[in-house]
Amino acid sequence: MKLSPDHVILGLLAAQAQYGYQLLECFSDPERLGRIWRVNVSQLYNTLKRLERDGLISGEGVPSESGPPRTVYHLTEAGRDQLMLWLHDPMPSASIRRVRVEFPSRLFVASLLRLPTETIIARQRAACQRERDRLAAERTQAPNGMAQLAIAFAIEQLEAALRSIDHCEQALLATSLDLSERRSSP
Repeated sequence: MKLSPDHVILGLLAAQAQYGYQLLECFSDPERLGRIWRVNVSQLYNTLKRLERDGLISGEGVPSESGPPRTVYHLTEAGRDQLMLWLHDPMPSASIRRVRVEFPSRLFVASLLRLPTETIIARQRAACQRERDRLAAERTQAPNGMAQLAIAFAIEQLEAALRSIDHCEQALLATSLDLSERRSSP
């Protein structure tokens, strides 16, 4: 299955209705999603058209002072349902590419929506651990040579992903503690 920014767009629209250009800015900004996704203008607008056709978002033309009307996009109830299924996926992929893109995207969207991230982290960790353990068992049966090397490489990637997941958890915990301390300060 191809990686697409569909669910991330749904998450951004769950936070607030936006124009396509505002969404593109979020995908371009390295402080937000710019280091995770590479989304160009045509990809974004094609995705918006598809999401609208599928009933997950709705677009509404609004007048613009400086040009033609703009379309502001809103999340529909069906879109919210899809978003929640994605955020709370009980079995996220352990594919390294998906872990690198989808996992931080889920954390970003959950944080944006002020949703807890603990379950997202725990499920991603469990998926990576299961795959690492499966590969470790497979490695014992693999013949020496390229099969062993390929499996060892995949195991090492999963172990790096698990360290990164731990780092994300610690960073989010420190951030939430810092925020709660600021809230409770006089």
